Amino acid sequence: MEIVGIILVIVLITAVSATVSALLKDGRGHNPPIRSKESWTAPEAPGTPYWNPRIY
Repeated sequence: MEIVGIILVIVLITAVSATVSALLKDGRGHNPPIRSKESWTAPEAPGTPYWNPRIY
């Protein structure tokens, strides 16, 4: 029974260390930096917000 407990602890420590390692390495060197060269426009957007009451 002690063997099962030892194996369970080893698996738990391995899983926690793998999770921490993955969180620390996440996104480093994989995503290019965002560069905006043109000003942002949205010509198809409405002139007033949707939550404003409209008068018909």
